[in-house]
Amino acid sequence: MPARHPPRPVAVANRHPRLRVPRGSVERLVAILDAQAARLAPRGSSMPAGELSVVFLDDPALATLHADFLGDPSTTDVITFEGAPALGVAGEICVSADTALTYARRHEREFASELALYVVHGWLHLAGHDDLEPLRKRAMRRAEARAMRMLTAAGAVPGFTLANARQRR
Repeated sequence: MPARHPPRPVAVANRHPRLRVPRGSVERLVAILDAQAARLAPRGSSMPAGELSVVFLDDPALATLHADFLGDPSTTDVITFEGAPALGVAGEICVSADTALTYARRHEREFASELALYVVHGWLHLAGHDDLEPLRKRAMRRAEARAMRMLTAAGAVPGFTLANARQRR
């Protein structure tokens, strides 16, 4: 039987004024992804060790990060920052709840699943996936789908809610 490692530290920060984040569920989501890293990370890559930070933002805040760090002031869904594993930091995943809600409404998807997918997407970037080239993007989409199937089967999609927003259930 493989050795069990303690779950990685996960710092969850909710900077969205209307989002309700079940922090324990986000930690569980990350623990499940970490446990399945060998199946989800690209061959020859692995998820870096250390604390993982997950930050939930609104569109203006994420657009500011996008402008400051990537030179693009437009809104986006996820920005992932690599950490310093030697210092005990795996990285930071910043996601926009507003973009998730807009996309979920437009494509008749469940808001909580869409926002969980954004966390998965960021985790996969840290694990070595890239979506800039078509071939690598397809591999990342397959890994996203595999991860979401695992999370759904485990009942581990966090119950994110956005106050005063009509959400598909």
